[in-house]
Amino acid sequence: MAENPMLKNLREKSMKLPLTPGVYIMKNKDGEIIYIGKAKKLKNRVSQYFASRSGHSTKVQKMVENVRDFDYILTDSEFEALVLECSLIKQNMPKYNILLKDDKGYSYIKITKGDYGRISACFRKDDENAEYLGPYTGNFSVTNAVSQASEIFMLPTCSKVFPRDIGKGRPCLNFHINRCSGVCCKKISKAEYDESFRQAVDFLKGGSAKTVSGLKKQMEEYSENLEFEKAAKIRDKLKAIERIMSRQKVVVDGSVNEDVFAVAQRGEKACLSVLCLRDGLLSSTEHFVVDNSENLPELRRELVLSFYAMERQLPPLVVLDGEISDSELIARLLSEKRGKKVTLLVPQKGEKARVIAMCLNNAAQKLGEHLGRSGRETAVLDELAKLLGLSKTPEYIESYDISHTGGSDNVAGMIVFKNGAPFKSAYRRFAVKSFDGQDDYGSMREVISRRLNRYVEEKDTGEGFGRLPDLILLDGGQGQVNAVKPIVEAFGLDIPVFGMVKDGKHRTRAISAGGQEISVSSSRRVFTLISEIQQEVHRFAITYHKQKHTKRSISTALTAIPGIGEKKARLLLKHFRSLKGVGEASEGELNEVSGISKSDAQRIYDYFHKIRD
Repeated sequence: MAENPMLKNLREKSMKLPLTPGVYIMKNKDGEIIYIGKAKKLKNRVSQYFASRSGHSTKVQKMVENVRDFDYILTDSEFEALVLECSLIKQNMPKYNILLKDDKGYSYIKITKGDYGRISACFRKDDENAEYLGPYTGNFSVTNAVSQASEIFMLPTCSKVFPRDIGKGRPCLNFHINRCSGVCCKKISKAEYDESFRQAVDFLKGGSAKTVSGLKKQMEEYSENLEFEKAAKIRDKLKAIERIMSRQKVVVDGSVNEDVFAVAQRGEKACLSVLCLRDGLLSSTEHFVVDNSENLPELRRELVLSFYAMERQLPPLVVLDGEISDSELIARLLSEKRGKKVTLLVPQKGEKARVIAMCLNNAAQKLGEHLGRSGRETAVLDELAKLLGLSKTPEYIESYDISHTGGSDNVAGMIVFKNGAPFKSAYRRFAVKSFDGQDDYGSMREVISRRLNRYVEEKDTGEGFGRLPDLILLDGGQGQVNAVKPIVEAFGLDIPVFGMVKDGKHRTRAISAGGQEISVSSSRRVFTLISEIQQEVHRFAITYHKQKHTKRSISTALTAIPGIGEKKARLLLKHFRSLKGVGEASEGELNEVSGISKSDAQRIYDYFHKIRD
């Protein structure tokens, strides 16, 4: 990525900014606004962009590369800066800010006023005399809500116009299956219709719990006044609400109203999943795939602000899957927008943590679909990151194992799992060279040192050894981890290193970290993944060891022949492919091998034929 030619000037300009709250506005060469942000201390925040590229995500690096100038607006407080930032982003829609969009467009619930009002779903406000609820993203939840309200309160959904078409023609099927009150055939009075219509609008505006409470109270009043027919109609509406609500997925108990956010990350992309719960039921789900950020709390901040910039109904509780930047300021901003208190919560256990897990699983599935990967692979890596406390999802995992026979033929196997699956083209084998004898820790130190030295040599390629892993898993306990961590730190790298601990039957038991063991049995998917990695790296290492040990044994058989050393033994095996091939060769064929003299050929031939005799 080329360096910005204006970087020096931008750096000097940023150092002159005051240490006060405000909003900064990045512009490209054409003067277009490409990014808007807020800061508690403008100088510190803006100067970070132009100081060094090493700590920036790919997205930020691209933005900085296109900046040619910036403006700023001072504010009296950080909260004022947040409010101004949100307003300016909405006005200018900058390229590098997160702007959540829905491909289906916005939907509205249309409430037609006047005689015999109607409710319907629509995509645009086209009647100034009508009332509209929304906008909502995704048409499904809107049409579903309208359908439910019409069914519960038996409102007509046909194309007839009332009162013009009352008494004309036969009633439609909905009347005969008790889904319409029969306005067209005079089965309901105007007053009764208006009451049902009002109740349907209240249902859409206030939710089922509020409507049920109001209807129960009304039914009791009719009963007390001995108006049993009216009470029976209210009872039928309550049963209809109960029947329709039973079709919906119950997420939590009680009359819970909350929005649940979770973010799945993979490479340069992230997916925000939002579950909207109303009265304990799943009202709607939404998913947005955006450019990823290495700073997850900051990513959550941008996602939440962008989500609620779309004029949505705010619940009293916003549940998040992790830490969010500016949490107090955002809670204050959302509270002012709602007119009542809004609380931000990051649950650690219990019912809300279960819903977070479901939301995260949805995000992982959607991101997997977007990237052409399975949601299962995406979700298990997110679970692994959470279990190990990693700052990002381990998309690229390297695992190592040592194999030897009583300290001889020391080798190591390195395998790679990419996106939760074996990436065999990146597998590598190492023959331990620095010593003989049994020292698994020394062997692992040598192997990791050689691997990281290759990274220094090839990092410009970004492939093979030129790519760093997001996580290193060693086949072994804390001793292996303690041996490797100083090597990684000596290279100035921040790569998480953990050990995979086995039980007495050579099966995965736990992950070793910081002198303690992390159980993997709590998550079946993580347990399966770690077990697969451990078995695969063991298989790969021991297969290489057996090959090397076999070659060593064959080579030893040849070096037993007078005048044949290691070098000549290797030449013979390379030429004849096997020990059997050497033994079956004639003196002339042996003498044709470069480096093998006529006398060598005679001794080799005599050696094998004497053995046969």
